[in-house]
Amino acid sequence: MADIKSESPRATRSLASALTIADLRRLARRRLPRAVFDFIDGGAGDEVTLRDNEAAFRDWVLLPRVAVDVSRRSLRTTILGGASELPLMLAPTGLAGFYWPAGEIAAASAAAAAGVPFCLSTNSVASVEAVAKAVPECERWFQLYFLKDRAWMQALVKRAKDAGYRALCITVDLAVQGRRERDVRNAFTMPLRPHARTVLDLARRPRWLAGVLSSPPRLGNFETSDRSQFTSVAQHVATLFDPSASWDDVARFRDLWSGPVVIKGVLHPDDACKAVAIGADAVMVSNHGGRQLDHVPAPISVLPDIVAAVSGRAEVILDGGVRRGTDILKALALGASACSIGRAFLWGLAAGGREGVGRAIAILRDELDNAMTLLGTARIEDVSATHVRSRQPGNGGMRA
Repeated sequence: MADIKSESPRATRSLASALTIADLRRLARRRLPRAVFDFIDGGAGDEVTLRDNEAAFRDWVLLPRVAVDVSRRSLRTTILGGASELPLMLAPTGLAGFYWPAGEIAAASAAAAAGVPFCLSTNSVASVEAVAKAVPECERWFQLYFLKDRAWMQALVKRAKDAGYRALCITVDLAVQGRRERDVRNAFTMPLRPHARTVLDLARRPRWLAGVLSSPPRLGNFETSDRSQFTSVAQHVATLFDPSASWDDVARFRDLWSGPVVIKGVLHPDDACKAVAIGADAVMVSNHGGRQLDHVPAPISVLPDIVAAVSGRAEVILDGGVRRGTDILKALALGASACSIGRAFLWGLAAGGREGVGRAIAILRDELDNAMTLLGTARIEDVSATHVRSRQPGNGGMRA
């Protein structure tokens, strides 16, 4: 197995000095080639939605209660019936092993140590079996895309079952890939194809380059005998992914899974209701991190409508834009049972492997604990709609 620890004492010191998720982003940017960093960091089109995912949290303000005994606190909760030390999970993110050797294993190991769920992407570098074997103690979910080859989809579901993954997360917002212009300009491929614009940049990132050369990345769940082919992510999606998938197809795959099922990529209340109607145990409110259709709402903006539509019939998980413990707190107050993070942990992974992911989780845990204390809520279940208000546009006031 590739080394999943930090590279050096210097890297460990840098991680320890990171006080915020934004600090981890800066460390990741320093270590990664531009094309690879942009693949994590970028979004679709003008990246309006990408920016809104973070900015929209500012539309909500917290309303503390005082003279409440918060001397003993607990951040523990349950997500899909499983115990979790935090109302937080690691989202399915493609190509994590491209940012750090054995990246998915490193992230799953950090999640296990923190006591939170980890969701493996269909587009992972490490296969479902490799992650399960390396981190058997982790609460593992598997994320499934719709493929043109339905037999392969069924095989992936069976492989995940056999490997002990507890939940299936069906992603429904990737009919085609969004127009990610940073990737087009960077001619991003996997493996990264050297050319005149990237050779110098690669040479300036020797630690990242050494890791890639020691553990050449691939798409582990689509393993073939030909590892020499350079494929853009757009080509991969166009070749394998199915834009014809319907709710009937989603229902069929829900029925193949005996455990909890999450439908990821929902922004419209009617779609949330359809997910519940086919037996989903949770709805993940997500716009794919702003990487698909630009100019759609930020997840936190539509969260109250989704919660109202679901009306307690399924859990609601917020995915997108979480950078602070206060973001998690706002989502909980608006009815989410947990939050899912993608870029936040990937920046940590790129900065320092397993320890970097652990640092990202620790930052959010400490911020959440501090915010809950000051809000006057000692337990996750104490957080309610009475603790949040919408900011009045234009004058900084508040409205109920």
